[in-house]
Amino acid sequence: MSESESSAAEIYERYMGSAIADPFTVVLLQYASPNPSDRVLDLAAGTGSVARHVAPLVGVEGRAVALDINPDMLAVGRATLPVPAGAPIEWREGDALNLDLPDQAFDLVLCQQGLQFFSDRAAALRETRRVLNGAGRAVFSVWRDLDLHPVYKALFEATARHLAADISDFDVSFSLGDADELEALLREAGFERVDVAPRQLDVRLPSPERFVQLTVAGAATSVPAFIHMSPEARPKLVEAIGEELGPLISSYSAGGELVFPMSTHIVLAT
Repeated sequence: MSESESSAAEIYERYMGSAIADPFTVVLLQYASPNPSDRVLDLAAGTGSVARHVAPLVGVEGRAVALDINPDMLAVGRATLPVPAGAPIEWREGDALNLDLPDQAFDLVLCQQGLQFFSDRAAALRETRRVLNGAGRAVFSVWRDLDLHPVYKALFEATARHLAADISDFDVSFSLGDADELEALLREAGFERVDVAPRQLDVRLPSPERFVQLTVAGAATSVPAFIHMSPEARPKLVEAIGEELGPLISSYSAGGELVFPMSTHIVLAT
């Protein structure tokens, strides 16, 4: 299948999954310390990086549920090989704001880069607490502020300028980067102990040009000015932004790869 025939979920898994999601999943699980036989919910699972990594850790006596609102993401996750050992992954379509799951069904809820996208973060956190048992814990990974991600900031600023839009239309991924705000959200949802720790990794992405294309097009997907562009105009916009930011992208490129730091908050709540 050519890339033009691939779905957005397939392109995400192929290009971003191993480069960004998987390394930060390892960090998330270092903090979560799942136990054998734990029942684990991977909330806003996407294509299931967290679920695939946690399944061998909880073993066949455990449970691994990957839940996401996007069926295309789940379909790609379900089809991704190899199938991990340990707990068989249950792929479930669902809404984090209204989980179709019983009370106290899980020992551990994990959420990697999902909380900032929920339309009602407080409701999602209340649902998270509801499905945890009394001794359960939740661990979230949430990108820190956009100012700590200069490559993304430059791309978003350029895209906003070209489309006469506001940068807030593009930076949702980095919209919950304040540690105090994160802690307050968790405490208001009823979690009694909340610890927030910053972690940074260098990510390595093949083809810097492809990264610019995917980032600009992905960020602008919901912006009316981009939506109303003709199919011929959109790649010209991406090309113009790529040329404008060429020196910056080159400064982070080495050996055909784009290498730059990304920083997240890991939030452990009990």
